Amino acid sequence: MAASDTKSVLFVCLGNICRSPIAEAVFRKMASDAGVADKWRIDSAATSTYEIGNPPDFRGQACMKKHGVPMRHVARQVTREDFTSFDYILCMDESNLSDLKRKAKSVKNTKATVELLGKFDPQKQLIINDPYYGSDQDFEKVYEQCVRCCKAFLEVNS
Repeated sequence: MAASDTKSVLFVCLGNICRSPIAEAVFRKMASDAGVADKWRIDSAATSTYEIGNPPDFRGQACMKKHGVPMRHVARQVTREDFTSFDYILCMDESNLSDLKRKAKSVKNTKATVELLGKFDPQKQLIINDPYYGSDQDFEKVYEQCVRCCKAFLEVNS
């Protein structure tokens, strides 16, 4: 398959240990289940440097395990190259969006469409709140939002 036939998506949140690795894992499983995983490059990253090198939050991992969604990720920060190599950069809240748009201004030839993942939510919940200081139920809510948004995003891009 030619590289031009491949689409790419980068999911982004503040630390890359809660929301964005959940979205990445959910989307990767959906693409795999739909038989289109080979047509996608899928990753996630952080706007901050807080958690670089760390695995996903244990509560997020437990939530994914409960739903049978494989999750393997090590936190990293968004790079300048991400703006030129990804088709889509989908983030979780207005703060992420602001940080990404500011970074994108310093990159020549950016090709990525930068927007909120929640834009795709059929229930119109635009913001996916950070569950870090919350409970297991908050991680479950993030998972449910990511399922809805990723399903709609995949449908639009199939």
